[in-house]
Amino acid sequence: MHHTSPDTGQLSAPSTPANLPGPASGATASAPITGEHISQLPGESGFKEGLRVAGVLCVGFVVMGMGLGVLVASVGLPWWVAPALSAIVFAGSVEFLLVGMLATAAPLSLIASTTLLMNARHLVYGISYPLQNIKGNLAKALAVYMLCDEAYALNTAPGSQNFRSSRIMTVSVVLWLSWWGGSTLGVILGATFLSHLEGVDFVMTGMFLVLSIDAYRAVKDRITASLAVAASLTAIVLAPHSMLLVSLLALVVLLIIRHLTTQRATTPAKEAPRA
Repeated sequence: MHHTSPDTGQLSAPSTPANLPGPASGATASAPITGEHISQLPGESGFKEGLRVAGVLCVGFVVMGMGLGVLVASVGLPWWVAPALSAIVFAGSVEFLLVGMLATAAPLSLIASTTLLMNARHLVYGISYPLQNIKGNLAKALAVYMLCDEAYALNTAPGSQNFRSSRIMTVSVVLWLSWWGGSTLGVILGATFLSHLEGVDFVMTGMFLVLSIDAYRAVKDRITASLAVAASLTAIVLAPHSMLLVSLLALVVLLIIRHLTTQRATTPAKEAPRA
């Protein structure tokens, strides 16, 4: 539990058992709480801390959001689709996919199943997300609603057990506002100055291509990459109109088979009982 220092009147960091990971003993709120990087600075409010740690990402969110807005305008969808998607869905990669699906009048079942597969990772985010630090049920609900990969990464960084409610909520809100503002600005520009810009429909493909290359560079798993390519090519041939959904399902099945096969190969065989 927190203890108040009689000399400074400040709160010390919560005590942590020696056998559990946490900040070094004796750390106080008057000193920076550090993990792999500095989080809370001396005398810094939670609001300012949230702005500081999310500032650079906000710039990227605005730029990517503008790409979404320009894409919405380029495929002929109503202007309000961009701010509506950003405000309600708030899942960057899925939003780019939804633009194409809405433009081609894809069936609702395909949209729902694709969205579920793309965002299934959010089902496990709540295990380590510091919701217990957020004050008020409404704020907790908003934090869950505004949860994205970047907010999760910033709010589960080392020392997250000490993150204040204002810090966590500031990160979530400014990222949401940056994405919404960027997409709204993008659809305005796309309908006016950038209306004749070519290649906008390749934004989504290019984004996923870059993410795939970065993921492969981080973990050079040739087998998984080969399975993904095989699933995609097979889906293009067998189900060209539902390529994404079929390829994702096929890849999931192939990865499960690979995991089971690898697990059996590495599990030592049980010795037969002696007579």
